[in-house]
Amino acid sequence: MTESKKKLREVAPPFVALGPSGVAVRDRLGHLTPENDKVLRIIGEHLGSLASRDLAARCRDGNDHDSERWAARKQGLTAQSSSRWAGSITKATHDQWALARRCQLAHIQNLEAGIRTLMHRLSLPIGEKGTKRAPGGYRSQHEWFHKSRRLATLEDRLEQQRADREAGIVHVVRGGKKLARNRHNLQAAQLTEQEWRRRWEAERSFLQADGESGKLFGNETIRVTPAGEVSIKLPAPLAHLANAKHGRYVLAARVEFKHRGAEWRDRIDAHRAVAYRIHSDVARGRWYLTASWPRPVARTIPLETARAGGMVAVDMNADHFAAYHLDVHGNPVGEPHRFFFDLTGTAPHRDAQVRHAITRLLHWSGRCGVTAIGIEDLDFAQEKTREKHGRKKRFRQLISGIPTGKLKARLVSMAAEMGLAIVAVDPAYTSMWGDEHWRKPLTSKTRKMTRHDAASVAIGRRALGHPIRRRTAPPHDDRSDRRGHRTVQADRGVRGREGTRRPVTERAHDARARTGRHEGTRGTSASKTVRDARSAGTWVQDSLLLTD
Repeated sequence: MTESKKKLREVAPPFVALGPSGVAVRDRLGHLTPENDKVLRIIGEHLGSLASRDLAARCRDGNDHDSERWAARKQGLTAQSSSRWAGSITKATHDQWALARRCQLAHIQNLEAGIRTLMHRLSLPIGEKGTKRAPGGYRSQHEWFHKSRRLATLEDRLEQQRADREAGIVHVVRGGKKLARNRHNLQAAQLTEQEWRRRWEAERSFLQADGESGKLFGNETIRVTPAGEVSIKLPAPLAHLANAKHGRYVLAARVEFKHRGAEWRDRIDAHRAVAYRIHSDVARGRWYLTASWPRPVARTIPLETARAGGMVAVDMNADHFAAYHLDVHGNPVGEPHRFFFDLTGTAPHRDAQVRHAITRLLHWSGRCGVTAIGIEDLDFAQEKTREKHGRKKRFRQLISGIPTGKLKARLVSMAAEMGLAIVAVDPAYTSMWGDEHWRKPLTSKTRKMTRHDAASVAIGRRALGHPIRRRTAPPHDDRSDRRGHRTVQADRGVRGREGTRRPVTERAHDARARTGRHEGTRGTSASKTVRDARSAGTWVQDSLLLTD
């Protein structure tokens, strides 16, 4: 008796992703005087020290934190800054603590996944081969021994992380743990002590203020006028640095937001809340001002409306987007398109590459005339463990290098500005089934299909509500339509579908009459009839050769 195939997991239905909930624009603070630069550093250092102490207090509170302790912390900060600065600091502290908690939970889940894989492989005999869905045993006694020691190490780490989570303990470094570690190995980081110190101070600086509706230009702490003048409300201990009335310091720079400038100006003219952040780019020696404000989440269009004009399906990869245009029936239109990007180098370079690739993708989608883009709802959180993929270090580095979260967030926000909806689909089996059903049929002498191109077709068909297979199987018991219409036949609405067909032999005789060829023997005549019928694309039973 043959083994039954493993049951496939249930595929989640596609859905239309929500649009962005906020807006952020940035402009350079150019033409700053040396005095402006000095004052900004003094303010950032003072508020940064307050933020560091507030974060330490929040971490000490752990799970016992409540509104009374929050108010007490804010009251203690107000005396050394102002009520609005204290509110911004405590809010940023809570956001950072909550982010650390989410990262802690993700780390625990990662450890649990690794332990499960190790326990499974250690329980198998040495040398046992694995399957496509489960890894096999380890290849030698030496490897088995070292993996058993790693299992003990991961179990100890998991126990410690669970204890920290129950106690509300998180490990946070203001300025970044990576930069803190670089201090102990400056040569490997290719930094001098002075360069590291400037970066460290810039990362730990705090110069951000939340907006406040009803106040002048939407922010009392960092105020930007419609003419671009930037002024800062100085903390109480630094009031002697003021160069304007009411303890404010006015910068010599003028800002002008090129992107969304009209929308920003409409908000500040109506005195609606706008949050500002001033930060330094040490590598370039520049100061920047970022303005952000919330926006109501646009109501997503119904899924059927998004499907009405076809779909551009996108398969996200480590170095490119593989896109294909599909009509409303799920048929590929035209040629596949690939939009490449390079995720090496610095973070600004990687971000610019992603933006450029998404921009080209959106412009091409607009030319196709579609109203939606289909993508996979990818998440590699459980796929990056070294235990899951064993010695496949390059593959682990590959999937770890794909910024799926950033790609999806950036694509959703940029597509919303062009009036395009994003339809997210379950990524289960799209690459495998797309390669099986679409790669070979779409390959021709002038078109070279890759596995990623075929996967994009599968993604688009799933987003459109069609099965990934090109055609459904016919009835299994007979050739009639009693069990439903077969897709390989003409539909009921096609004229002439019920008409009778001419016999195969009659068509074969007509073909012989047109060519003027008449064979002498019965055997050769039958063979000619078979050849003519087969060349006409029909099926015919081979005739028996009668010989004496």
